[in-house]
Order: sequence, then structure tokens, then C-alpha cells
Amino acid sequence: MEVDGGNENGIRVKATFRLGSETHSVAATKGEGATISEELVAMKEESMRILKEFITKHNVPADVPDELVDDEDESSEEAEDEVAEKSKKTKLT
Repeated sequence: MEVDGGNENGIRVKATFRLGSETHSVAATKGEGATISEELVAMKEESMRILKEFITKHNVPADVPDELVDDEDESSEEAEDEVAEKSKKTKLT
């Protein structure tokens, strides 16, 4: 991240970051009267938007056969039943 006194484009704050093989650049341009803090906030918001898009784009679950999903559902139900039975036994009346 770079912060400088300004340049001919009016950009005082800019950052470049890599997400996997993708490179993204963000430059805060809030206007002439904006403080550096305001520009940093704007840059953070833009960076978070880019990060959210990246996570959404790359967080697609792998194709899993339905049989494996059904087996996992049954075993999780059995585990829940065991937990319920144990909790009943530990209660004192």
C-alpha cells in the first residue's frame, strides 16, 4: 500500500494485492476535499467488495455423488441420537 502527498491524478492512496493468480489494484479517489482517512475507508470498502467476489467465485463446492451425501446425513442423525441419549442419562431428578 502506498500513501503519498498526491499526484497529478489526485490519487493519494492505492494498493495492489493478489488473490490466487488474480491481481487487483485499488485506488481511493474520494475527491479533492477528502482526508486520507476517508480515502483509506473507501479503499477498504472496495477491497472487501473484491474479496467477497473472489470468495463467492471460488467457493463452489466440488460435485459430490448423492450417495455419499445421503450416507453422511444418516450417520449425523445417528450421532445426534447418541448425544440425546447421553444427555438424558446424565440428568439427575
